[in-house]
Amino acid sequence: MKTPKEEIEELRRQIREHDYYYYVLAQPVISDYEYDRLMHRLMELEAQYPEYYDPNSPTVRVGSDINKNFEQVEHRYPMLSLQNTYSPGEVTDFYNRVKRLLNEEVGIVCELKFDGVSISLIYEDKQLIRAVTRGDGRRGDDVTDNVRTIRSIPLVLRGDDAPSSIEARGEIIMPWKVFEELNKEREEQEEPLFANPRNATAGTIKLQDSRVVAQRKLESFIYYLLGDELPTDSHFENLTSARKWGFRVSHEMKRCSTLEEIFDYIKYWDKERKNLPFAIDGVVLKVDSLKQQERLGATSKFPRWAIAYKFNPERALTKLLSVTFQVGRTGAVTPVANLEPVLLSGTVVKRASLYNEDMINALDLHIGDMVYVEKGGEIIPKITGVEKEARSEDGEKVQFIKFCPECGTPLVRDEDEAIYYCPNMEGCPAQIKGRIEHFVSRKAMNIDMGPETIDLLYEKGLIKDAADLYELKFEDLVNLERWGETSARNLLNSIEKSKSVPYERVLFALGIRYVGETVAQKLAQAFPSIDALEQASLEDLMAVDGIGERIAQSVKDYFANPKFRDFVQRLRSHGLQFSLNQESLTSKTDKLKDKTFVISGIFKFHSRDEYKALIAQNGGKVSSSVSKNTDYILAGENMGPAKLEKANQLGIKIITEEEFLKMIE
Repeated sequence: MKTPKEEIEELRRQIREHDYYYYVLAQPVISDYEYDRLMHRLMELEAQYPEYYDPNSPTVRVGSDINKNFEQVEHRYPMLSLQNTYSPGEVTDFYNRVKRLLNEEVGIVCELKFDGVSISLIYEDKQLIRAVTRGDGRRGDDVTDNVRTIRSIPLVLRGDDAPSSIEARGEIIMPWKVFEELNKEREEQEEPLFANPRNATAGTIKLQDSRVVAQRKLESFIYYLLGDELPTDSHFENLTSARKWGFRVSHEMKRCSTLEEIFDYIKYWDKERKNLPFAIDGVVLKVDSLKQQERLGATSKFPRWAIAYKFNPERALTKLLSVTFQVGRTGAVTPVANLEPVLLSGTVVKRASLYNEDMINALDLHIGDMVYVEKGGEIIPKITGVEKEARSEDGEKVQFIKFCPECGTPLVRDEDEAIYYCPNMEGCPAQIKGRIEHFVSRKAMNIDMGPETIDLLYEKGLIKDAADLYELKFEDLVNLERWGETSARNLLNSIEKSKSVPYERVLFALGIRYVGETVAQKLAQAFPSIDALEQASLEDLMAVDGIGERIAQSVKDYFANPKFRDFVQRLRSHGLQFSLNQESLTSKTDKLKDKTFVISGIFKFHSRDEYKALIAQNGGKVSSSVSKNTDYILAGENMGPAKLEKANQLGIKIITEEEFLKMIE
């Protein structure tokens, strides 16, 4: 019989092997159910035997809610950008220049230019120890905890021939499908949409909560290797070997020996890119031989042995038929351009977002204008220009509306925002129905009803807000058009089931402006009951990590409104969860309340992240920099000299691990 340690190690080995088959080879050998069963057992054992903790265990893929401030790390090898070119002539110039400088035969590796975020992955003893963003090319942000959640990045290299020490460079990307789902969720929450997967990836990789990063299902491709243990002089062959070590390397790279082959590759992918499950914005050309790369060297900005050929963004000319204005649940008014249907990037485009009044004015739009619509790397069509010479004289200039199209209330615009709002929160039908739709959504109360049902119940006078859902009766529903006993019972059962949804999701479901899913979780942890949240001052709210004045003021405004306070009380009377459960509360204390800590150095009892969690669990706050607001510096070995000097200047108390652990007993 295996010891717990042996079983843990065996489970880790099995899961890593299955990750390789699924994410690198795309050839899974077990079902999702079987994989989840292995993962669950491993998590169970690791919780039971914390002494066998391993930062590269497959369980870190799920992420953690421990907040972090990203540290700047210097690159061992500078991460230079690539020189961009848009014309075939410049590709020819690059090829001829390389041949002339080397004065010998040269092979060129053509690769897809992924449209994401560059990352440097450092491995020591075959284990991932650090992941760093490009930054300014010399220094980048340490985002290791977030990168560990990306399943196509190996945490431990496989194979006896894998280098002990290596740096792998690649691109973190968000597939189109994931991007579309993310934007759909943001649209439902009336949060600004990401313009393209690259922006979404950049925003995700810098999130403070790695659990959210894990949920966004980022992927990665490796495109370059650095180190003293590379197997060959060929960049192409080294990347081929990297697949065996567990890295995901694109199968679309090709080694070319003539200019004609290079242009065939470029032409093929300029068309075929539409069929890829992720965004690319060009092709990268690299000299294959590492010795030749070294001889060619680099300028201060770019390597001389590589170049990026960028595809021109696809655009089409079509007619602007009209502009409509949509009102969301928070009252935000969004202008939408309705277009004469046009084929663009393989899909028929009929609508394009105009974002706000400033964009409308900048474009100087008139109804009937011939407008240029682009997608390129963008999933959301946008108008990028107007063919003014084709404008007819009778086209009416597009003006942003002054009154709500749903209820007629005059719109308002805050000085520091580009968005107009309808302030009639209590009486605007679009906002009321939008809030109910948000309330019942999957990540909120998860009540099984769509917009059509909400419209029907609202129009019949059965609901005026989400609290009315809990007063619906079987006889109210059974005689509705196209309803029956089964439909009525299913809805009532779903409503009853929602009463067990935890507090943080109920808080999210309330639809407070700017309080998304992550913010709701933070508020629930900081204020374990709705009463505590309602009574919190602006300063109390802003003291929560990640909560700024805008969010804090929005929460205060919500509870200052008698109608919304009454709404919360009605929900409460129906038995919804408005406080954290006992399990969540038992580990929380206020022993470090109002105390701010800076953590510096190397520790022996707990990791830095574990100390951050302990501080938060006991009511304290963690800051990345020393200031007059710092109460303590928790110092391990090799404390940063700059922090030590500043602490001495400000008279801040420096405590050891032992002293800190005694403080929280």
